[in-house]
Amino acid sequence: MPRRVEERERCPTGVDALDNILYGGIPRANTVLLTGSCGTGKTSLALEFLIHGAAAGEIGLFISVTEASSKLLENIIPYDFFEDMLIKKGRLVFVDLPVIYEKLGLEKTELNPEEVDLLVNAIADLVRELSAVRLVMDSVTSVCYKLRSEEMIRDFILKLGKVLSGQGCTSILVSEIAPGAQRYSMYGVEEAIADGIILMDNLERRGDLLRTLQVIKMRGTTHSRAKYVLDLTAEGVLLVPLLKGGSSAGAA
Repeated sequence: MPRRVEERERCPTGVDALDNILYGGIPRANTVLLTGSCGTGKTSLALEFLIHGAAAGEIGLFISVTEASSKLLENIIPYDFFEDMLIKKGRLVFVDLPVIYEKLGLEKTELNPEEVDLLVNAIADLVRELSAVRLVMDSVTSVCYKLRSEEMIRDFILKLGKVLSGQGCTSILVSEIAPGAQRYSMYGVEEAIADGIILMDNLERRGDLLRTLQVIKMRGTTHSRAKYVLDLTAEGVLLVPLLKGGSSAGAA
């Protein structure tokens, strides 16, 4: 008799339709690449993942690589489900990566392997100090600009994913790709290393530009690979199946 695979504990995203697609949510401790071109809603989905976790008592850490946290916070305010007390009580923590760079003396344009280790250890220490179980890095592509080769990018993501997973932290790494790109990450190595890939895209149909979402892979769970239309609302991310004709049906 084949040995039964133990069911992985899930980390609900808080987006009901996405959790249904993933049969309960992202498997705990997975590192997920949330990828797409500009304007597809990646940051909004990542923020909602942290906010819902914080509301459920789970500490979430948002590491902002290029945009100041103060500006990001302005984008949270329209959400009906967001409460300031989540930040005041330390359940939702925002850190600007340039501040970490400055403390570590990593402000130059390129990092060497030893400095990559310093960065990974600093992030791991921060997760440990906060007891964070959810993390978002927006975007990992901007960090990769400071690495000199695909080997270093692979090494960085492998080490980061391993140390976060070891601490039981479920992580979303936001990745930027060009519109119409034939791969799921800027350098092509990130997608092979990540435990999961969620692709967000723009689709033009009948004169409208629709946002779409599709789970490409997710280790530790079966999932739908269908494409869904995504809408950003004050209630959060809403998903409905994309029909072959380009219209949408009832919620998943």
